[in-house]
Amino acid sequence: MAELDRVVKPKTRRAKRFLEDRQPKLNENDKNSMLIKGGNANNTVSQALKDLYALKKPFSVLYKKKNMTRPFEDQTSLEFFSKKSDCSLFVFGSHNKKRPNNLIFGRMFDFHVLDMIELGVEKYVSLKEIKNCKCPEGTKPLLIFAGDAFEISEDYRRLKSLLIDFFRGPTVSAIRLAGLEHVLHFTAVDGKVFMRSYKVLMKKSGCRTPRIELEEMGPSFDFVMRRTHLASDDLYKLSLKRPKALQAKKKKNISHNTFGTKYGRIHMQKQDLGKLQTRKVKALKKRPAKKSAASEETTPKRRKKE
Repeated sequence: MAELDRVVKPKTRRAKRFLEDRQPKLNENDKNSMLIKGGNANNTVSQALKDLYALKKPFSVLYKKKNMTRPFEDQTSLEFFSKKSDCSLFVFGSHNKKRPNNLIFGRMFDFHVLDMIELGVEKYVSLKEIKNCKCPEGTKPLLIFAGDAFEISEDYRRLKSLLIDFFRGPTVSAIRLAGLEHVLHFTAVDGKVFMRSYKVLMKKSGCRTPRIELEEMGPSFDFVMRRTHLASDDLYKLSLKRPKALQAKKKKNISHNTFGTKYGRIHMQKQDLGKLQTRKVKALKKRPAKKSAASEETTPKRRKKE
């Protein structure tokens, strides 16, 4: 690890661009994932890694050679591959008698393991087994989570966060209706997690809004949760910290409601309504006050003209 930490000076422009691309940025690059085979991976695990690689293209790297490592006991090899391939997400597949058909989903923070969750594959249907049209490469999926366990249990809550991080794809500002082609559905029931992949079919409905149908395209998994390695609350909070330059500055006297409507508060000096200019109407003109009876007696009366 000491060799990886040394300062490397680029000798070419290409190497300089490569090192600059890996430096910390305000807006991070799209997260890449690496899929690694264990030393005793069987055909089921190998095919499952290939299908996950197909779903993650082009933001994924598939290691075809077997690697003799145990992530829950020694994490140095995973951290080495993470720094080498610039990947912050990983899936490690293995198979043995005690834990058959095993997939470990995990993520890195500063090239060190942050979270790891081990899932056992009880039932698996590959992409090849389902004969129908597939989504094009690089399609951003819609993620749907069903089940109270994702909100109640801390392990399932972290698993949901990890799956969103793994399958969310690149961040986009807008998306067209025809681009909604892929749906990933996760259901947590009775201690199991069911993953299903669907292709969205838009059919004629007689109006502008099309009729939506879902067609299963694979792969599908029936997972059971096994071991977990979760980061502490302080480390997890540190990994979620955003730079101050990206934090929205709070503006005074401006608020938003739940629907996004913007409200502003205006501060004004106290107004004198007596001096308020109104429309000049004859009925609103001030008339002279009536004279009192005493003043009428003292004042001489004018003679009428004869």
